[in-house]
Amino acid sequence: MKKVVTFGEIMGRLASPANMRLRQTRNLEVTYAGSEASVAASICNFGGKARYITALPKHALAEATMDSIRAVGIDTEYILRTDEGRLGLYFLETGANQRPSNVIYDRADSAVSRTPSSAYDWENIFKDAQWLHLSGITPALSKTAAEATLVAAQKAKESGASVSIDLNFRGKLWNWDSNHSAKELAQKTMREILPFIDVVVGNEEDCHDILGIQAGDTDVHSGTLDTSRYPDVARQVVQQFPNVRKVAITLRESLSASHNNWGAMLFDAATDAPSFAPLDENGNYKPYQIKNIVDRVGGGDSFAGGLIFALITSELKEPQTAVNYAVAASCLKHSIKGDFNYSTRAEVERLMGGNASGRVVR
Repeated sequence: MKKVVTFGEIMGRLASPANMRLRQTRNLEVTYAGSEASVAASICNFGGKARYITALPKHALAEATMDSIRAVGIDTEYILRTDEGRLGLYFLETGANQRPSNVIYDRADSAVSRTPSSAYDWENIFKDAQWLHLSGITPALSKTAAEATLVAAQKAKESGASVSIDLNFRGKLWNWDSNHSAKELAQKTMREILPFIDVVVGNEEDCHDILGIQAGDTDVHSGTLDTSRYPDVARQVVQQFPNVRKVAITLRESLSASHNNWGAMLFDAATDAPSFAPLDENGNYKPYQIKNIVDRVGGGDSFAGGLIFALITSELKEPQTAVNYAVAASCLKHSIKGDFNYSTRAEVERLMGGNASGRVVR
C-alpha cells in the first residue's frame, strides 16, 4: 500500500481537566494534535501507511510533538525543523449538556505559518504516495501557509496522487488579510485550491461559509437535519468544481454538547448517487445516537481518515461501504479522549456490523 500524505500544522493542545472551565483550572492536560495529523493517525491505526508534513521549531516541545505522531506509526521523515516561528497552541474547554465546548487559538507566527512552499521537498514527499489530504485550517493561518497548501495540491496532482480536502471553516483564524472578512478571505483562497481536489469533505456550515451553498432552510443548530436536501448541496459543489469526484458531508445533530446524532452522506459524481450512513434494517438513514460524548474534537478528522482509508482499500472502496466505515470510525472517536482516533479496523467493522452495545470484549 502506498502512503497517504497529510500536510498541515500540529500544535500543543492544552485542555482543562474533565469538564472544568478554563478559568477554573490551574492544571492543563497537554497533548499534541492538528487536523491533518489526526487524519494520518487514523489511517495508521486502521493498518494503512501515512506520512505527515509540517514545519516545527527546534526545541524539546517540538520533539515531544514528533514523538506523539511517531508513536502511532506516522512517517515523519520530511517534517522540517526550522529556526523560523514557534509551536502553535490551542486551549480547549470541553462543554457538557447545554454548555458548548470552546477553543482559544494561540497560533500566530507558528513555524508552518512562516515556512514557504519552496522549503518542502515535494518531489520526494510524493515519490511513493497515492493520496494527499489537506484541510481549510492550514491556509487560514497566513498567506504563506495558504500558498504552501496550494502548491502541495498542485505537486500531488502532478505526481498522480488523489487529493482530498476537509473544508473546515474556522472563522477565528481567517484574519491575515484585513481587506476581506473571514468568510470572504476563506472563499477567495479556497476557490484557488479546489480545482486541484478530487474528494471534498465538509459539513453544511462549511459548504455555506466557503462556497455559498446551503441545504435549503435547514438549521444545524435546531437539532434536526433535513437529509433530503444534501444531495443537492453535493451536486452544487460538483457543478462549481467539475474536477471533484466525490463529496462527503457529515451530518451532526447537536442536541447538546454531550448528546449528538451522527451520520454522513457520500455523493459519487460519476453515478450522481448519494449514499447515507448508518442505515437501519430497512435501508433508511438512521444516525448513531451518541449520548455520552467523551471528546468530540477530532470527530470530523476521524471521519476523513476513515473515508480515505476505505477509498484506498479494495474491499471497502464501494461508496456505501466506504461511508459506512467512515461514520462508524468517527462514531467510535467520540468515546476517546484527545484528538486522535485510536480505534482499530476490527473495532470499526464490528460497529459497522451492528455491534453497538458496548459490552466488554473478552
